[in-house]
Amino acid sequence: MKQKLLWAGLLPALLLASACKSQYKLAGISRSRILVDSRYDAAPDARATAFLQPYKRQVDSIMSPVVGSVARYMAAGRPESELSNLLADILVWGGRAYGEQPVMGVYNMGGIRAAFAKGQVTNGDVIDVAPFENKICFLTLRGDRLLQLFREMAAMGGEGVSHGVELVITADGKLKSARLNGRPIDPAASYRIATLDYLAQGNDKLEAFKQATQVVSPQDQQNNVRFIIMDYFREQTKAGKIVDSQKEGRIKVE
Repeated sequence: MKQKLLWAGLLPALLLASACKSQYKLAGISRSRILVDSRYDAAPDARATAFLQPYKRQVDSIMSPVVGSVARYMAAGRPESELSNLLADILVWGGRAYGEQPVMGVYNMGGIRAAFAKGQVTNGDVIDVAPFENKICFLTLRGDRLLQLFREMAAMGGEGVSHGVELVITADGKLKSARLNGRPIDPAASYRIATLDYLAQGNDKLEAFKQATQVVSPQDQQNNVRFIIMDYFREQTKAGKIVDSQKEGRIKVE
């Protein structure tokens, strides 16, 4: 009886396995690109347009408000750039809302995903530049760890650093010298730094951050870096200023 029950249980499974066995084999893979351009604007789909219209109004109400203006086109690029300089400076500026006084800021080039065009800047423009859910973070590095961080930046060809940082690196990614606010880095001193929580975890090959102490990493939504950037633009606009940033030689390649 037990043997009959065993076969009764196995038979459906065997039949199912036999039925599921495919006679097809993957012979190859091909792909192509579909160019989406103005040709599709010539004959818009009325039903699709009507369906999207309520969502478009909602998105536009969020994205279109103007937060400020920039004096020039700004994009990210190594070893330094107008945009990476600006964003690193904004992190330092953002410290005051948290009772922090960082001596420098670090913003990764990989986290900058768009450029600012000359003229007005909207919420949507800021979100394009800083689309990730990165939060502002404050931490302390001992001087020898800060030098390690600068060596890691040199190996990457440069990252966004704030005003007062002076790095000289080689074309093959070595650190030749480092100064902060006109002074050499003291290996035994402590340096308060503003950065992103993503980098504070040692990501983007900036592993020196893993040795940080006194880490303050507020995770509420309002601490998202994009909102801090927007607040900076609004403050500058209220003061009648157009946001500007230039290359200063913060990171030089020799």
